[in-house]
Amino acid sequence: MNPSPACIRLDERCEGCKLTAYQDTGGVWTIGRGHTGPEVHAGLVWTQAQADAAFMTDLAEHAAAVNRFAPNCTQGQFDALTDFAYNCGAGNLQTSTLLRLHNGGNHNAAAAQFGQWIHDNGVILGGLVKRRAYETLLYLGEAI
Repeated sequence: MNPSPACIRLDERCEGCKLTAYQDTGGVWTIGRGHTGPEVHAGLVWTQAQADAAFMTDLAEHAAAVNRFAPNCTQGQFDALTDFAYNCGAGNLQTSTLLRLHNGGNHNAAAAQFGQWIHDNGVILGGLVKRRAYETLLYLGEAI
């Protein structure tokens, strides 16, 4: 599967786009629409085209991970899991109760797990609460 426009809109709504590198709430250097990596550092500035290209590459990598970890998804489930992996990391998705419940077919319990991922360094962040709520809606097949 591939991310739908709803997945892309969700990321746009939650990430925004910053063309100058900044440290996120966890202290990780970030640029564009949530891109991180060893090349991101203080003072780095991108063009919009660079940010868009990095986003599409990053999103494709996370979508590929979801295709491996959760092969049986509706489009909404796939989009929600892809956005979750994009934000929290594919490794966190792979080892999560969320994925275990999803793959076990317990979709209502899986949907409830999104709300467990709202902390950064032990602090509840309003932006993560909102993002997880959107992911839950997508996962359950509702429009956002």
